[in-house]
Amino acid sequence: MDFKAEKDKVKDLFGGSSAWDVEKWSASDDRVRGGKSQSYLEIDDNKAARFHGNLDIKTLGGAGFASQKSTVDLDLSDFVAVRLNIAKGDKKRYTFILKDKLLPKNEDNGREQATISYEADFTLPSEILPGDAHNRSVIIPFDSLNATYRGKLQKDAPKIDTKNIKQISLMNRSFFGTQEGDFSLTVSSITAISKMPKQSETVASKKDGRQLEEQAVESDKVGSQVTLI
Repeated sequence: MDFKAEKDKVKDLFGGSSAWDVEKWSASDDRVRGGKSQSYLEIDDNKAARFHGNLDIKTLGGAGFASQKSTVDLDLSDFVAVRLNIAKGDKKRYTFILKDKLLPKNEDNGREQATISYEADFTLPSEILPGDAHNRSVIIPFDSLNATYRGKLQKDAPKIDTKNIKQISLMNRSFFGTQEGDFSLTVSSITAISKMPKQSETVASKKDGRQLEEQAVESDKVGSQVTLI
């Protein structure tokens, strides 16, 4: 499918008509909490961004995350979703994160202060679609994003203010110790779209997936089993 031929409004945020700039991205890994995970963002010969690194979960007892983030100032109120055009993936599970509010850095340690994150998890291909992890598209509707604070669901949080997007992140995390090691995701572009394409053309994230995972963990603690559908 030639996305440039679409008649609906689109806005390339990174890649496409808006070239990737590694200087606008920085690592945000679990090393700030004493972990050993590392992430990098590099531009390849095809002008795509390769998000890669190593996810360590042993140091923090099964937890771990590695991410790259970019501070932005975007008005996406005319759009309904973000499309990630993936050139090559490794079938591991990733998280796409938006923030509509940033606070000044902590004066004592220079770290970014926590605010609400709006996120969606995805794999290539998704659980419901066959195929490899090359040349795929991930569609993330804004209304499917889960609001979290320090990794915990915030059911009463307001919807994301798409008129004031302040940060975009890509993350690889342990998901309760279920994945670790080297990871690699090459993204051709990240684009805002004003109309949802047909489901058959997308690999879409599941709404409330994090909540289902938390329920599964709690159920495991009392000896029962939950099947995620």
